[in-house]
Amino acid sequence: MWGLMKFAVIKTGGKQYRVAPGDVLRVEKLPEGEVGKVVTFSEVLLAEDGTETKLGTPHLAGASVTAEYVKLGKADKVLILKYKNKTRYRVKRGHRQPYSEVKITSINA
Repeated sequence: MWGLMKFAVIKTGGKQYRVAPGDVLRVEKLPEGEVGKVVTFSEVLLAEDGTETKLGTPHLAGASVTAEYVKLGKADKVLILKYKNKTRYRVKRGHRQPYSEVKITSINA
């Protein structure tokens, strides 16, 4: 059944994601974020329409994936602890990575 499904592989935020219409995806924070706004991913690496597979070298020319912002937020806190034995050196820091949650609406390949 995998061969009949329309999907694409996109690149954003230094990572690659396999997406299909209707998928909700959490990606690195995108600069122009606002809930309800439409965003277009132009770096499409691969596109599958059920009968034909198109592979880019490295990107497909003219292909794009459109998505809609669902949520903007910050991930759970990651704690960074530094400790050196016998020197009274302890540092505790935290970090919350911002993210954008998007819903894929269409694939144009």
